[in-house]
Amino acid sequence: MTLPSGSRLGPYEILSPLGAGGMGEVYRARDTRLARTVAVKVLPAHLSSSVELRQRFEREARTISQLSHANICALFDVGNENGVEYLVMEYLEGETLAERLARGALPLEQMLRYAIQIADALDKAHRQGIVHRDLKPANVMVTKSGIKLVDFGLAGFAASGPGGIAGTSATGLPTQAPDLTQEGTILGTLQYMAPEQLEGKTADARTDIFAFGSLLYEMATGQKAFSGPSRAALIASILEREPPAISRLQPVAPPALDHVVKTCLAKDPEDRFQTAHDVRLELQWAGGEESNPGETARSRVLARSRARERWAWAAAALLAAGLAAALLFPLRPRERGSSTGEHAGLKFSILPPEKTGFQPGSLALSPDGTRLAFVAAGADGRNVLWLRAMDSADARPLPGTERAYSPFWSADSRSLAFFAEGKLKKVEASGGPPQVICDTRLARGGAWNREGTIIFAPFPTGGLYRVSAAGGRPVSLTKLDPTRHENSHRWPSFLPDGRHFLYLTRNASRGPQQEDRAIFLGSLDEKQPRRLITVNSNALFARTTPDGSEGSLLFERDGWLVARRFDPARGVFIGEPFSIAAKVRGADPLRAGSFTASDTGVLAYGGGTASDMRQISWFDREGKALRTLGSPGLYMGFELSPDEKRVALDLINLGGEREIWLMELDRGVASRMTLTSSAELFPVWSPDGSRIAFGSSPGMGRAELYQRPSSGAGAAEPLLLSEARKVPNDWSRDGKFLLFGSSRPLYGVGADSKSELWALPLVGGHTPFSVVQIPPFNVTHGSFSPDVRWIVYVSDESGRQEVYVQSFPEPSVKRRISTDGGFQPRWRRDGKEIFYLAPDGQLVSAAVTTGTAGSTLDVARPTPLFRTDAAAMEGSGDSMQYAVSGDGQRFLLSTPLQNLSAQPVTVVLGWNADLQKR
Repeated sequence: MTLPSGSRLGPYEILSPLGAGGMGEVYRARDTRLARTVAVKVLPAHLSSSVELRQRFEREARTISQLSHANICALFDVGNENGVEYLVMEYLEGETLAERLARGALPLEQMLRYAIQIADALDKAHRQGIVHRDLKPANVMVTKSGIKLVDFGLAGFAASGPGGIAGTSATGLPTQAPDLTQEGTILGTLQYMAPEQLEGKTADARTDIFAFGSLLYEMATGQKAFSGPSRAALIASILEREPPAISRLQPVAPPALDHVVKTCLAKDPEDRFQTAHDVRLELQWAGGEESNPGETARSRVLARSRARERWAWAAAALLAAGLAAALLFPLRPRERGSSTGEHAGLKFSILPPEKTGFQPGSLALSPDGTRLAFVAAGADGRNVLWLRAMDSADARPLPGTERAYSPFWSADSRSLAFFAEGKLKKVEASGGPPQVICDTRLARGGAWNREGTIIFAPFPTGGLYRVSAAGGRPVSLTKLDPTRHENSHRWPSFLPDGRHFLYLTRNASRGPQQEDRAIFLGSLDEKQPRRLITVNSNALFARTTPDGSEGSLLFERDGWLVARRFDPARGVFIGEPFSIAAKVRGADPLRAGSFTASDTGVLAYGGGTASDMRQISWFDREGKALRTLGSPGLYMGFELSPDEKRVALDLINLGGEREIWLMELDRGVASRMTLTSSAELFPVWSPDGSRIAFGSSPGMGRAELYQRPSSGAGAAEPLLLSEARKVPNDWSRDGKFLLFGSSRPLYGVGADSKSELWALPLVGGHTPFSVVQIPPFNVTHGSFSPDVRWIVYVSDESGRQEVYVQSFPEPSVKRRISTDGGFQPRWRRDGKEIFYLAPDGQLVSAAVTTGTAGSTLDVARPTPLFRTDAAAMEGSGDSMQYAVSGDGQRFLLSTPLQNLSAQPVTVVLGWNADLQKR
């Protein structure tokens, strides 16, 4: 049954669907009597058709409606409209706990707070004789005000008739999770069922307590308490096995939490806690709530967590430096290559600073193992470089490192290098302002040896370069191999001799051809590079011996962190690879792997399974999401067609290659347009929507502008061929000009210089001419006004990116639009408004007034509309991450699924202690 918007169930007007499941469909509705938003649940026909079940349901609904608790979703009403049974419940805004747990374990303080709220809600219900019977993450809502239990007891009537199990609820039989299949997988509700439910016995309050124990375990670890490859194996696991202790997976968790979960998960109901009230008291004790009423629960939990982390780092310091009282002395650098002795293999977790999330691929342990550098972003979306000393529980941000990414250490562990705002910079770990080393453009990693030489990838396409850490002109180091169709060398890392280095190669061919991606061994002495291993991630060498004569290469493969012993002197592997940790994160073509290792046996990895997967959705001028389009993807940019019926997607496929796809907005169906992948595409529509222009820069010494019919029929036609990099920006409304960005080599062939704006005439000759050129500054993101008399663009001539407008084709008038930085400007179709993104991610509007025949232009003071996540999009470069409807009332935005992760980083001491045994 599907109810259309505007239909009525009694006094309730249906507004939109919210979801559906085995127990019915849920809709957002309006209570016309009280003018409030409610949730209406329509029961399925098999429940409504039975008079006995309907009467039983109405009796239990009346009972549940008496449940008044801050953490239970309130039941307002029950009714019948033309044979349709429905419930009216409190409308909740937020996400389910299942959706939150898909991103990993909860921080300790948050987990305990939520757990206490759930236990208190269960206690309230149990005291009134109501058992939930289907407690699971999908039935727990996470809202701004806290936890809310939903579907509380509404499925708690006996199943009768053929196939029914006497004495159990209708949910005694497992409901199937939407993302799982029947055969060979784990069923949703089954994972939270108590042994007595599986055996067909009567469920009571202790059944809920078992399910609550499973919930606690998953909240604390991010893993389900019980699992199995099949339904039978899962049932056997619940009936016979115990899950691993939480303290083994989360060493900073309080030991009392293990006791609480173990007691909740006792196989015999008599051995469990007998009431939810007892569970709540135990959780409060575990969180320290009874130790000092004057403290907040958060401060107590954080204090315990930080104390455990301090102990872990102090243990490493004690073994390395030989201190008698590690807590009384600061951590000192250990001898390189030393292990952690009896504490080898000790694991513990590090959470990101409060109200921030780890940026994927940003971890960097200092070579001496005393400090961890990482990039984290807060609510404003700004990336900042942080530093955490191993003998401290707190991290500190480094001033002047906003918009930082891809940090790496000097060999002496005294300085950090990083990329930000088109520059390679360095900063002293002890403090001080960052210093610029040289220019870059969307860099892809670097490494710093003990002689003060830095090697880095200054641009996504091209080879590696070398530069002095003191600054200077970079020099080409590696050359792309045309026989392998290479278009990028990236993520370099030095071997112990400081002369040889590892790097990842990528090719420009289409499809996930992993055999054409590999780790190579290069040399500063310009020897011929040598291929080492086929892999789709970066690699680094981790020492086993103090002198670095033995060690292993670390890299990612199929979501696992893998090590393989390696002889750096001969450049050969010893033995086969072996796994170190699971689910580090999949290889990401835009970022380095989420792992790092010191020369002293410390390993850090994780920080979440975040990626750059994004979802395209419509938003209104207040920032309210209106509609989601298509499936998530690695979208580099997109362009809305002139008739607003299609969108051209510039995306990265599963093989890490760029492609253009066209999506129909009404159906959300997409089809590939480009037949061969290139390094960069940037689609732009012709004014009539019949063609699409795009760029191609395969890194082989020549870049091209193409056009192709948007129908997909016919071959791509070259528009302009040259060695300079070219990025299509806009196609004029009269169809006469194509605006594009161009840049010449900066250090040498294969790397970009400062960007300029050019126009290519498409009528009466194809000789391009310069439109905006401001050496030595960058000019990007150009866009024609609808009357083709003006161009809006971005320039960094003021020292940061700002939005300007200039007359076209003659540059006789120039105005600055933005006041505090801006990028990615767009015109409204009638020319009366300019939109752009501010550095903090705000979408900004500036009203525009033109004079007679467009000869003059006045711009009002910019007005922020709403905040986007664009400030966190490092590496987006010339891509456009939003589009505007013709009337300026709707915005097409790409939003991240898991861009930043609050999941912890796992640290392992002496991870390599047993490598000699392998």
